[in-house]
Amino acid sequence: MNFIKYYYIPFGLVLFSVVPVLAGLFRIGTILQGGPITVENERFFIEGMSVILHISVASIFSIFGAFQFSTRIRERYVRWHRLSGRVMVLAGVMAAVTGLYLTIVFPKLETDGPTLYYVRLVVGLTMLASLVLAVRAVLARNFNSHGAWMTRAYALGLGAGTQVFTHLPWLLMDGSLPTGLIRDFAMASGWLINYLVAEWIIKRK
Repeated sequence: MNFIKYYYIPFGLVLFSVVPVLAGLFRIGTILQGGPITVENERFFIEGMSVILHISVASIFSIFGAFQFSTRIRERYVRWHRLSGRVMVLAGVMAAVTGLYLTIVFPKLETDGPTLYYVRLVVGLTMLASLVLAVRAVLARNFNSHGAWMTRAYALGLGAGTQVFTHLPWLLMDGSLPTGLIRDFAMASGWLINYLVAEWIIKRK
């Protein structure tokens, strides 16, 4: 029972990350094998190395980050917390930067609506700014502010996990993923839900 009490948050976050991490590993495998290439995934082969880097660092960010939210782990394993925190921040910065780069260079898909490009830019820049402010706060030994900014950055970085559920209603209704503005809404909702939950957690603390 004590194990569940102290570690349910990190393991819950790891489970929440499983789907996007596995999807990312599948994408890496497809790129390394050279196909099959379709209209939907053609752009991933154009920027293959950038995509592989983005998926790798985003996966590290989500897994390492999950264990930063356990007070028990932070207090009992201080050195591990600091070392893994540095890895998490570096991975998060690289994930945000590569995400912004891919957003800019990728050709627009027909399934994307007119707002998704700008939503991704806002999310990437907000995540990057949150990580920078988190580092600034910990250097100033303002640990409350550091935790708040890391929580915001992690919430945005975990958006892909929530987007699985925001796309689910349309998938269940007609058996296909949404397109256009509805797709934009489903994608943006994933990030927004996570960000609002992060703000709720911060205010509770």
